[in-house]
Amino acid sequence: QVQLVESGGGLVQAGGSLRLSCVASGSIFSMDHMAWYRQVPGQQRELVASITSGGVTYYSDSVKGRFTISRDIDKNTVYLQMFSLNAEDTAVYYCYANNGYGGDYGRGTQVTVYS
Repeated sequence: QVQLVESGGGLVQAGGSLRLSCVASGSIFSMDHMAWYRQVPGQQRELVASITSGGVTYYSDSVKGRFTISRDIDKNTVYLQMFSLNAEDTAVYYCYANNGYGGDYGRGTQVTVYS
């Protein structure tokens, strides 16, 4: 089991940007894939972006072209760079790590976009 700690959330004006970070307690090199999810109260958690051990990325249609997922293996950290934020991006963002057998989530970081 890996512990994940997210940071970088906050209050941002529409059109602005934020970078989320997720630090893992162990090496992310062995992870099958890592991802960012987000959840709005009363709604299901949705996948925003993911990155495989081979560096292949995936983005949901709602963030494609605006968000970028990346990782620094030496720092055991995964990032989510978010540009052109809008009110629909307001949510709690969760980091997720899957080692091929199961996955773990962090506690999340709140992102609030105001206009």
